[in-house]
Amino acid sequence: MTITLKKMGALVLASAVTFSMLSSQALANGSIGDHVNNLHAHIGEYTEEVHWLESKFGSVVDAYEAKDKSLKTDALIEYWEEVDFHSAIETQYVPIYASIWQGIYGVKVAIDEGKPVADVRVEQEKLNHALWQALGAVKLASQYQKKGLVNKVQTTEKEPTTGPEVIDDIKTRLDRVVAKYAEQLHEVATTLVHDTYLQRFEGVEGDLIAKDAALVEDLEKDFNVTLPQAISKDTGVDAVRKVVESMQAKLDRARALLVEVEQSRKDVF
Repeated sequence: MTITLKKMGALVLASAVTFSMLSSQALANGSIGDHVNNLHAHIGEYTEEVHWLESKFGSVVDAYEAKDKSLKTDALIEYWEEVDFHSAIETQYVPIYASIWQGIYGVKVAIDEGKPVADVRVEQEKLNHALWQALGAVKLASQYQKKGLVNKVQTTEKEPTTGPEVIDDIKTRLDRVVAKYAEQLHEVATTLVHDTYLQRFEGVEGDLIAKDAALVEDLEKDFNVTLPQAISKDTGVDAVRKVVESMQAKLDRARALLVEVEQSRKDVF
């Protein structure tokens, strides 16, 4: 999927602005260093790490082509989790972060299943593309940081409970559901879906029902049936992402309704 520079910039900004609401969950992959709040000073290091990752991932595929008996595909995951760039993209642009995990598992599964080397190389190319796309996203985020347009990454989670901000939080959490699924953390992804429904969506259901009861019913089904089933049936990252994108479109409608509710309250007082 091709993303224009302008569109990616808008998406990176939106992702970075809302990340502070989810930072404690990002810690599930290990501690996040201070570098994520000073991206500009570390772009050189991230670039080196992307080159290093590209080389390391390539060496795994080369070993597979050479029929190396000692090859362990878990090394792909270990390499990725070793670098600071991992948390830089996780905290700034979750969709591409999920794509990297999807790419890693694309290579890993192809090797584990004994696919032809040509097929593995195709998956490797997708992974490399995701890495460089991610570096571009981090560079954009670094510019927004320098201009003071995004919040610092927090170590404690903010918990909006009312108003349109809840919808922004829910949409970002759903992006993280896709990321966790891509990481093969299916239980974590499912728990995040349930927690998001109980701790966020239920808090605004009352206001939304008064405006559009059918929309609320539709989203309730998505949270409690459609998305959990897509995860449990292991339908693939693209299928899970498709469900999430459909939910986010509905949530945009919900956000607009909550804006109307808030405006009505202001008019009354």
